[in-house]
Amino acid sequence: MTYDFTKRPNRLITHSVKWREVEKDQRLLPLWIADMDFYIAPEIKQAMADYVASDDYGYAYEAESLYQSVIDWESKRYGNTVIAEEILFVSGVVPSLSIALQALTAEGDAILINTPYYGPIPRTIQLLNRQLVKNELVNVEGRYQIDFDQLEQEIITHDVKVYVLCNPQNPSGRVWTREELSQIGNICLKHNVLIVVDEIHRDLTLFGNQHISFNTVDDAFKDISITLASATKTFNIAGTKNSYALIPNPSLRKKFTQRRMANNQHEVATIGLVATEAAFTHGEGWLDALKPVLEQNVTYVKDQLESQTNIKVMVPEAGYLIWLDFAAYGLNDEELKVKYRDEAGLILSEGTMFGSAGRQFVRFNIAAPFDVIQEACSRLVNVLAKDE
Repeated sequence: MTYDFTKRPNRLITHSVKWREVEKDQRLLPLWIADMDFYIAPEIKQAMADYVASDDYGYAYEAESLYQSVIDWESKRYGNTVIAEEILFVSGVVPSLSIALQALTAEGDAILINTPYYGPIPRTIQLLNRQLVKNELVNVEGRYQIDFDQLEQEIITHDVKVYVLCNPQNPSGRVWTREELSQIGNICLKHNVLIVVDEIHRDLTLFGNQHISFNTVDDAFKDISITLASATKTFNIAGTKNSYALIPNPSLRKKFTQRRMANNQHEVATIGLVATEAAFTHGEGWLDALKPVLEQNVTYVKDQLESQTNIKVMVPEAGYLIWLDFAAYGLNDEELKVKYRDEAGLILSEGTMFGSAGRQFVRFNIAAPFDVIQEACSRLVNVLAKDE
């Protein structure tokens, strides 16, 4: 089947969060929050249409075929052997993180994350009255690295109970290697630290990069980890609100299950169950067709911005979010926003949303037709062109 990524739906009539500000100012071009301006796979659309046509909108249970779709996806894409009882559905990855932290830690416990970070993660930690410990990633020639000595020292100093790891990393799209994951896991084993791994962007690896699921690195890591994943980012169905936690350890799974029930988060909307099964069962062709489109957009952004402006482009190893470094301009974050927002008319994600390590950075969503990316780059070049 041929898929068309040159067109986009009209999102001004759908109450889209991404396009909300454009309803008031048509000059703006929104390239921020992490969903795509592409049509979804027709196979998923058909599955949802069939559900609507069924005239049954009552309570639904998770079908065996849904579990099998996850099992098959995990096995084929990541070599991860999973059984149905290890799969726990929740309405989203961030709600799953909240359940995990409530189930596995107490108020005041230290939770470690890397920075720059995905904003809802520290927000969740702090709202749960846990201690937030930040481990800053090291930018080495435009690619983030982990300082493992510093990581271990922070775990010891703060008596960290849980490490929340994003793989691929958000906002940079960095894909952690098997060797890096092995080091992380062994440090956590050494210091009795549990690890919750957010792998929501993992299906979107680009440029030959390979995602390694944490659970597959070492069997010992299965006992100390919870993996959070979803079809929603991969297949542009975030509004269907479904994700799953993979928990091989029966003790951790029992605690998670009990907290999920205590929070009344054990039910997922039927549309989420339907869309997820359709995505994992029929969506692979669409995903394979999408990736070259994203790679073309990333390559174009890098070529245009680095040749015509002083912006440094951190090429994502996975995903459709580009981390742009504006430090060369010497602007503070408010001055920078005036440039890209007021003068260029672009809605981008402010770097400070990802912590202090995001100062003078901006996150740019390139999941849109190529002509949109061309227009966005043209606007940035017009405002921030290199001096002749």
